[in-house]
Amino acid sequence: MTHRIRAARWVEREHVAAVIAEALQPTPIAAWLVPDQEQRGPVLTDVAAIWVEHAMFYGDVHVTSDLTAATVCFRRYRPLPPPASYTTRLATAAGPHADNFLALDDIIANRQPTKAHYHLAYLAVRPPHQRTGLGRTLMHHLRSRLDLIDLPSWTLTLPTGEHLLAQTGYTADHHAIVRPADGVTLQPMSRRCGQRDEPATTALHPTSGRQNSRA
Repeated sequence: MTHRIRAARWVEREHVAAVIAEALQPTPIAAWLVPDQEQRGPVLTDVAAIWVEHAMFYGDVHVTSDLTAATVCFRRYRPLPPPASYTTRLATAAGPHADNFLALDDIIANRQPTKAHYHLAYLAVRPPHQRTGLGRTLMHHLRSRLDLIDLPSWTLTLPTGEHLLAQTGYTADHHAIVRPADGVTLQPMSRRCGQRDEPATTALHPTSGRQNSRA
């Protein structure tokens, strides 16, 4: 089946957030962010919704035609403001787990490039549709956009996402690997401008962070 990639609509922002949460839920980073398994899905969805909405103002959200996979990206030509009423909204969305999300925000803020770049915040495919080529389709679409706008790109990914990102020209910085908790590993990866077809998932969310310097 051929999937068309298109920009997500405003009314689809909560659906995109649910796709992200579903993809993240079985991962170690999700268990660290929300240790309570029963709360994990709803909290991840509500927090992701904040960032999906923010990306619709300051970046791009693209989905497959069947809404089973999505990328959420930020165009960081300059430092971005945080989402509107972020501290209050995060506290409402995450409750007692808010500090873990703020810790992740700080990790991203302290490691992303300071120069203009395109931040791949989320690459998510619903678990029943993983390993069907949807992630690769989304990444090839992203590569085409990056070649047009001529910006380097950066992301922080789980180990399971490294291979797919490498196929699209991203290179891992193993000296900057992050381990925010036992069993949780995050790998920074970047892609140079004009890096067409050079080989080298879930990517993690933006942060326009508390220091107004992430996305």
